[in-house]
Amino acid sequence: MVALHELVGYTDRLLAADEFADYSPNGLQVEGRPQVRKLVSGVTASLALIEAAIAAGADALLVHHGYFWKGEDQRVVGMKRARLAKLLAADVSLLAYHLPLDAHPDYGNNVQLAKMLDFAVQGRFGAGGRGPELALWGALQSPLSATGLGEHLAARLGRPPLHVAGGPSTIRTLGWCTGAAQSFIEAAASNGLDAFISGEISEPTVHVARECGIHFFAAGHHATERYGARALGAHLGAHFGLEHAFIDIDSPA
Repeated sequence: MVALHELVGYTDRLLAADEFADYSPNGLQVEGRPQVRKLVSGVTASLALIEAAIAAGADALLVHHGYFWKGEDQRVVGMKRARLAKLLAADVSLLAYHLPLDAHPDYGNNVQLAKMLDFAVQGRFGAGGRGPELALWGALQSPLSATGLGEHLAARLGRPPLHVAGGPSTIRTLGWCTGAAQSFIEAAASNGLDAFISGEISEPTVHVARECGIHFFAAGHHATERYGARALGAHLGAHFGLEHAFIDIDSPA
């Protein structure tokens, strides 16, 4: 068991949360009971995840996608009211870390995705003016064709990626950044990489890939970001002697 304020303070420091200019507040977003015995982690603080966490006996819920995003309606109505009402009625805390969880060198989404895909990290790029660099790059242990890389992604992540051909016939170097980081494709091309992997794709991404000579793979926002919250939750559980469970609410996005 650990005091909520101790859990939050440790996690804030571990992820260097105050170093990021983010789109939502990082750290404690909803305060629940003062002591934490069981921690549940997940990707997005949806109503389904909240209900599953409550059913599992969670004192706190740790997610990558929390609430209070810049530009969203500030009123507590509709879907937001329903979610907050569930958390408050159950006295369950919500901790959310967005960019800090993408970037962390041990528990971050990007390094955890590299472990899932057996990619060796050789460097970072793509700060985007919002804090530390988020994207990672490396060289494949064995070069692959674009088809081969697509098959590898599908086998490891459980869904086939969308592929835009633009690079060489053999892929030796590649970059990756989970979620909605498709805008880093130009930085990946500028760094001479053969391919770039992200979660999502937007219309301009297609033309950048073709015109800059780089393969692009959209492997799924949720599919690429299932691993950071799970790894961080497991670490916090081990560090504080907490019971921890990762609950995956599937999303096709």
